[in-house]
Formats: sequence, C-alpha cells, structure tokens
Amino acid sequence: MIRIMFATAACAALAFGQQPAAAEEAPWCAVTSRGDGDMHWSCQYRSIDECRPNVLAGNRGWCNPNPYFVAAPADVRRSVKRR
Repeated sequence: MIRIMFATAACAALAFGQQPAAAEEAPWCAVTSRGDGDMHWSCQYRSIDECRPNVLAGNRGWCNPNPYFVAAPADVRRSVKRR
C-alpha cells in the first residue's frame, strides 16, 4: 500500500512539477536603488526599451535580464531529406 502511494506521488510530481515561467514574468527587470543598499527588482518589462524610461526617470538603477525568466521552447522542425 505504501509503495502504491509513493508511486502515485512520484508520478504526480513528474506530471505537475516544474513549469516554465508564468505569463506575468517578463524577460527584463528594472533594478532601482531604495537607499542604504536596498535594491528593488521590478520584472515586468518585455524589452529593454520598455525598461529604460523607468530607470531614467530618476530612480537610480539599471535594466537587467530577469534571472528567473524561462523562454518558451521554440518549435524545431526537422528537414526531410529527399532521396
């Protein structure tokens, strides 16, 4: 009985385990200084051009790639070799 429960839990963990980043995660973050070395990461920007105005608005920061962003896998199509 315990083995069945363990096997079911293992299968569920594999089926519902790690997923790519949620839709609200974006590839760019605005990193701004809050003073005394406190940094705030605002990861809501789809491009560096969207991020730049927030940083240049006097927030003393920079744009950085989101370290937790996972891009969706690209469709890889195999070419068919003709004989």
